[in-house]
Amino acid sequence: MRVHVADHPLITHKLTVLRDKTTPSPVFRALTEELVTLLAYEATRGVTVEEITIQTPVTETVGVKISEPRPLVVPILRAGLGMLEGMVKLLPTAEVGFLGMVRNEETLEPTTYAERLPDDLSDRQCFVLDPMLATGGSLAAAIDFLFQRGAMHVTAICLLAAPEGIERLEAETAGKDVTIVLGALDEKLDENGYIVPGLGDAGDRLYGVV
Repeated sequence: MRVHVADHPLITHKLTVLRDKTTPSPVFRALTEELVTLLAYEATRGVTVEEITIQTPVTETVGVKISEPRPLVVPILRAGLGMLEGMVKLLPTAEVGFLGMVRNEETLEPTTYAERLPDDLSDRQCFVLDPMLATGGSLAAAIDFLFQRGAMHVTAICLLAAPEGIERLEAETAGKDVTIVLGALDEKLDENGYIVPGLGDAGDRLYGVV
């Protein structure tokens, strides 16, 4: 498993505003979209392309285009939805699937309650969107779900991660082609499984408490 922390001043600045508990939901949503576009630039460095011949106004030349089958973007509901627009802005030809996962607040283990994905993901590059890599349970389950359907490579894009989540993910994805792209690697998890210093519950801050 490869872990890439996108250490860039613009990313750190936007994350600082996200962390501030006084930042309102509309600003939080807009900044999340901007952050994901910046992280997606790093995450798509290895996207599969193929050569194509085109005619410029001057001459014929060879360039590249995104290969078929197209990449699949999979936000983990509900918080991952807040990351979707930022991702498809950079990768508009990608297809989009959905995974609905919820964490049991007592056991901290994930449960899948909904999915909308192709039955066969053979030869597909998949990009999973999940704002917070905390315990790692939900993301590990989502990645395993995609590989069971034949995915060739999975890249997860997260705003923040805790070392405990990275460690668990590394253990549970051993032998698989997985890349994690982060805005920041935080200090630890607290006794409730929240990232410290973190930014709170990303879903609640994106959409409000329901």
